[in-house]
Amino acid sequence: MGIPEAGAHLNPSVRHCPALLIGAPASGQGKTTATAALARYHVARGRRVRVFKTGPDFIDPMILEVASGHRVYQLDLWMVGEAECRRLLGLAAQEADLILIEGVMGLFDGRPSSADLAVALGIPVLAVIDAAAMAETFGALAHGLATYRAGLPFAGVLANRVASTAHLGMLQSSVPSGVPFLGALYRHSEFGLPERHLGLIQAQEITDLEQRLDALAQAIGETELAALPGPVAFGQSSIPDPPRLLQGVRIGVARDLAFSFVYPANLDLLRAMGAELVFFSPLCDPVLPSVDSVYLPGGYPELHIETLASNERMKQELCQHVAADKPVLAECGGMLYLLDELCDSEGYAGRMCGILPGRARMQRRLMGLGLQSARFEAGEVRGHTFHHSQLESSMPPSTKAARQNGTDGEAIYRRGRLTASYLHWYLPSAPAVAAEMLRP
Repeated sequence: MGIPEAGAHLNPSVRHCPALLIGAPASGQGKTTATAALARYHVARGRRVRVFKTGPDFIDPMILEVASGHRVYQLDLWMVGEAECRRLLGLAAQEADLILIEGVMGLFDGRPSSADLAVALGIPVLAVIDAAAMAETFGALAHGLATYRAGLPFAGVLANRVASTAHLGMLQSSVPSGVPFLGALYRHSEFGLPERHLGLIQAQEITDLEQRLDALAQAIGETELAALPGPVAFGQSSIPDPPRLLQGVRIGVARDLAFSFVYPANLDLLRAMGAELVFFSPLCDPVLPSVDSVYLPGGYPELHIETLASNERMKQELCQHVAADKPVLAECGGMLYLLDELCDSEGYAGRMCGILPGRARMQRRLMGLGLQSARFEAGEVRGHTFHHSQLESSMPPSTKAARQNGTDGEAIYRRGRLTASYLHWYLPSAPAVAAEMLRP
């Protein structure tokens, strides 16, 4: 049994578009691989594919952007909000032939979970299960994912990392008749996407990414997922344009291999509020461009300690920018760059900007994770934290964020016009706060 084909006779007053949410029983099962494979397969056939990522993530969307040819935006019922999720999907449905949403963690993990999003928006779930170390238990997992939550629209299952045709036969025969088995991706060196401590390696660092995506697309063509899924109804909704509180403000945004973790929606918001964005590289550029404010997103500064430390002119100009009481917003890796010193997990340390007192050292375990929010004078802004470094600073935080359960979250440092934290802010959740942090 396959996914039903898109229907021909639809209500013209509602926009319909084939759509799937790709979930899994846990992280590391192959959601990104399957989503990228589907996107690449259908793009190669001339279809317009729009891809979204459930929850906070920066690296997976880079892969999915290459696979689909379009920017990848976040969908999250808490951080983004249901109304904005519906608006983003409605806009995509107006131009797309297929919408794909990669889930986060396990299908039912988190509050809100990927399953919550699928139910709220009526999008069928494709479950990807890593079958490398199992046989008939595959069927039990498939059955559980399909039936655990009443009302969950379920499209079927895809087996990942299958060893052989004999292995495939065992997996397929184990799946109950009521759960569609839609095919398999075999274990193949070309199909894997390389990883490091925060997950997948950034797309621009994978030299053979295009070949890997093409190989995955070819494999998808041998499954029932080669057919478009059935249509999902997407209503049109609108949200008022944000106030132009940053009209005429030039914001320097760090963007290179060390500072690349930024939500596209953040940049869209800043432009919509009237800002002019000027991109620069702390790794490569000798000087800071002429800007009113600076935005230092997160990324991998720990992989570029020597280069960042040796770019003395850039560090000096950032110090002068702060001394002139001009705004700086620094998130996670951007904050680490402002410290006195950054040390990798092997003990190699380098001098950073010296704007914030203290040092950070990379740890071998996760030090911060989860959705959080913070109150500022202009309102409450939402975001998330995910980091492997530990910060030691003599500077007391001006406030702390709050986890979803109400307990204290990450420290937020504010000195003059500088705002720094481990948190990655989702700025559209509070445009007035974005203006508060970045307006001269």
